[in-house]
Amino acid sequence: MASRTAEMVMDGSNEQGLWRVILASAVGTMIEWYDFYIFGSLAAVLSLKFYPAGNDTFAYVAYLATFAVGFLVRPFGALFFGRIGDLVGRKYAFIVTLSIMGGATALIGLLPTFQTAGWLSPITLILIRVLQGLALGGEYGGAAVYVAEHVPDRKRGFYTSFIQITATLGLFVSLIVIVLTQQTMSKEAFSAWGWRIPFLASILLVSVSLYVRLKMKESPIFTQIKSAGMASTQPLTDAFTKWDNLKRVLISLFGATAGQGVVWYTGQFYALFYLQTILKINVKQANIIVAIALLCAMPFFTVFGALSDRIGRKWLMMAACLLAVVTYIPIYKSMQNAAGNNIVTVTSAKDKVTGATKLTAMTTDAKTGALVPAKEASAPNQPMLVFLVFIQVIYVCMIYGPIAAYLVEAFPAKIRYTSLSLPYHIGNGVFGGLLPLIGLWSCAATGNIYAGLYYPMIVAALTFVVGSLLLKETHGTKIWDEVKA
Repeated sequence: MASRTAEMVMDGSNEQGLWRVILASAVGTMIEWYDFYIFGSLAAVLSLKFYPAGNDTFAYVAYLATFAVGFLVRPFGALFFGRIGDLVGRKYAFIVTLSIMGGATALIGLLPTFQTAGWLSPITLILIRVLQGLALGGEYGGAAVYVAEHVPDRKRGFYTSFIQITATLGLFVSLIVIVLTQQTMSKEAFSAWGWRIPFLASILLVSVSLYVRLKMKESPIFTQIKSAGMASTQPLTDAFTKWDNLKRVLISLFGATAGQGVVWYTGQFYALFYLQTILKINVKQANIIVAIALLCAMPFFTVFGALSDRIGRKWLMMAACLLAVVTYIPIYKSMQNAAGNNIVTVTSAKDKVTGATKLTAMTTDAKTGALVPAKEASAPNQPMLVFLVFIQVIYVCMIYGPIAAYLVEAFPAKIRYTSLSLPYHIGNGVFGGLLPLIGLWSCAATGNIYAGLYYPMIVAALTFVVGSLLLKETHGTKIWDEVKA
């Protein structure tokens, strides 16, 4: 039965079945990203709910640190669920991760605020964030591998790019749900209780996705290697104690996923934080700007995924890193001009009570020429800001569209889930996930509103050098040959 399924997939004759697999995998993964990123999309509102009142900057930075915790634990989720995926099966692993993520997100919607529960509130929030990070650490690798092991070798970049869309789509949906919720109530009502709605909506989304996923069958490649006795009994040992595979893991991390992580988070999350925090764009307006840019750019994930099937994965990914290094500062200077808010520096000062660093964007007073705290931007050039964020998301599409196919092709089937999940989640969870926190801290420490870009530019430059020299082109790899052998 497995051999027959393999033949059908290899010759592409089971097209309808492939799209069912892709849709079921992508919808579930998008919901997990939505759950994960709704936390960041509401940073400006929730930071004041779960941390002590009286110092907004301390609350914001503490909330970003809590946000970052979810990224830091993602590699541990990758190891734990990757091992399950290589031992028990791809389907089982990502059903469990979806359940954990949905439950954790719903709990945030029910969590009492600091005013009600004191320090129990942020401590519980951190624990929930850990659960979210662990779940996402297992989800992405399972979905990418599951789809890749169903599709023909010659179209892997195209088909897996639909999984790649889900991260940006999840962020987009989180922004849209927030904006729509805000539209239905007053600003005061949203701040008081309306923010809970996007979290509680996860219950319905996850229930539908679980129903669909439970009807799915196991990956044909995993079924084949399991029935043939080829599956690994010690995936962690096989993946990370044997030099040939460990070398592929390290090259994939520093030559692909680290750069991809910082490009992704700069072009989407850091751009959002920068608009809101540095350029003083209204929170709702900033959400709309980024949401429109994401919507316009999302089709390009499949464009670059399909292009990588023709010309290769490697140099598309390297081009994205190089473009990021060369153009980020000009792009962000143009964003400042388009905001119409002449921010010249940021100042930081220690709060006498909490000791936290307070970050204030400063502008030049038109009459006196003195530096004064910037007010909310009154008339930003929204079309130009959308275009400038759109350019950054195109870089994301160039590197993120092909990377799932590259990672699947780089590792053997018996340890594929474990092997690809770790470099992916270190690159995204650590290098990428810490970017907003490091970026805003850099601005506060130096007073330079562009200092937050130095970190992603350095990491992207490192990836460009390592990837150019050591990364192997994989787009001709036939993973189905492993099954036939």
